[in-house]
Formats: sequence, structure tokens, C-alpha cells
Amino acid sequence: MSKALSFRKSSSRAAKFAAVAALTLGLVATVSPAAQAASLGAAGAKGLKHNVLTVSNGTRYVQIDGKTVDFRTVVRDLTWSPDGNKAVFIDGSSNLVISDADGSNKVTVAKNPGGQNWNHPTWQTIPGYAEAQLPARSNIVFVARKGGVSRLATIPANAVQGQPTDLSVSGGVDGPELPETGNIWPNASSKAGTAVYANPGTGTVYIHDDYLRSQSDVLAKGSQPALSPDGEDVVFVRSVQGHDHLFVQGVHDKAAKDLTPKATTDYTQPTFSPDGKTIAARTPKGIVTLPVSGAAKPTVVTTRVGLPAYRG
Repeated sequence: MSKALSFRKSSSRAAKFAAVAALTLGLVATVSPAAQAASLGAAGAKGLKHNVLTVSNGTRYVQIDGKTVDFRTVVRDLTWSPDGNKAVFIDGSSNLVISDADGSNKVTVAKNPGGQNWNHPTWQTIPGYAEAQLPARSNIVFVARKGGVSRLATIPANAVQGQPTDLSVSGGVDGPELPETGNIWPNASSKAGTAVYANPGTGTVYIHDDYLRSQSDVLAKGSQPALSPDGEDVVFVRSVQGHDHLFVQGVHDKAAKDLTPKATTDYTQPTFSPDGKTIAARTPKGIVTLPVSGAAKPTVVTTRVGLPAYRG
């Protein structure tokens, strides 16, 4: 075979390899968040399922059941209304916003006045009580940090550029004196008006009841709590021998169960599934799920790192 012919064949093979490589790179490029979001097309919110895991990471792209949805604004600390029809989050201007599941039909519930950091909203549903002539209520509770001091704030969920008010966490008439400042990480997943929150200064998780009267009490040592949908259990984070473990405790119990006793990584930001049987949590390598019973080890379900939440 002549050197010229050999060179032409080698060149031909190289060209084929280059073409395949270019095609491969093109396919990889289509997996960008923008392309994935565009693939949803006109289906919008109707094409998104309920009772699925979602992950927000401070960008405009939210992962919903493995699909990337473009909210067309920065999304921080996204969570959901109890029925899953509305998302609530903090936008890039630190305003409190609700929208449809695909990010459309945005409403600014409260506009940040400036000089404050707002974070970690949660949707609180309080049932009505006819005998006491108390109507059903739906509020958004979140953290407002001003001048280095954090407080829990609340505002009706149907407000439009409304004015939030401080949420009092009094211990009640016979309850203990509880801190009104330094409180963070509220979660009101229960439909009975109950919420939980944490205070880093005391290293404590508290439970707060807004049904008949506003009152709070100490639950356990820990941080980043989440309440089960039936309001009976709380999952939270507690540091054990250098790692963040997940603990679950009944609201009427005095002892907590370690769900990750052999942890070799940090499990943080836990949340309950809508049926209350599964917990999702953040790790440095993605989101894991595990049964509330602790019968199985955590399993990675997505490598996307961010705040997990379940759309009900």
C-alpha cells in the first residue's frame, strides 16, 4: 500500500471520529438546563406531576421529578402549598413570591423593603374552628433577617405586595420563656396549623401551634426541622461525631431516633414526602431518600445539589 493511500485512509478514519465526537458533544450540549427546560414546551404546569421530589439551588432552574423547569427568575428556598398547585420562594430581589408549578403567573406576596435578607418560606394552613368563630387561614411564614437579627415573619398567602408582621413564638401562659429572635428554618407541612423551627443560639428545635392560640414549646436539640404531613413526627439534623445525622422524633415523645447512625457524610435540609413515609435530604453529592422507619440506608436519587422539597 502506498504511503499516500495509507494517509488518505487514516485521514478518513480521523474525519469519522471527529464527526462522531462532534455529534456526541452536540448531544451533551442539549442536556443543559436551558435546553431541558425548553423541552417542556407548552405543556407548562399541566405537564408536571404531583407527589414528586423537587430541587432548587438558587438559580432560575428548578428540578421537578427529574425535569428542569425554567422559572425565569432566581429561585431560592422553594417549597409548595399543601395541594401542590403553588410554589413559594424568594426571588433574586429577596421578595416573597408565589407562582404556578412551572414558574408562570407569579405574584409578589411581599416586597422586600431593602436592608433585609428573607429566606426559607413555608406555607402554613390553619383549619377553621366554628365554635370559636375562627375562620380557616392560609399564611406564609418565613425568616426576615435585619441588622444581623433573625425573626420569624408571617403574611396571608393571598396578599399582593402586603406587609409581613412578626410571628410571636410565646411559650403560652404556662409555657417557658422562648427566644423571639434568632429563630430560623420554619416548616409548617402539617395541615393542622402546627409548625416547627430552630434557633442556632440555643441549639434547639421548637414546635409552634397556631390553631386556637399562638404558643410554642421545646421539642429537641437539633436544627433544620421538618414536620410530617400529619403533624405527628419531626425530622431534624443533629451533629454526631463530626457528621450531620438525621433524627426523627414524635411530637409527643421525649426521645429521638437516629436514622443515619453510620453516617460518613453530612445529611442536611430534610423534608417529608406527602404520604409521610419517606424523607429526602441533601448531601454533598446530591439528594438522598430513606424510609422514615429507618429500615433502609439512604439512596441517592439525583446528583443535583440543592434544597429538596416535595410537591404535594
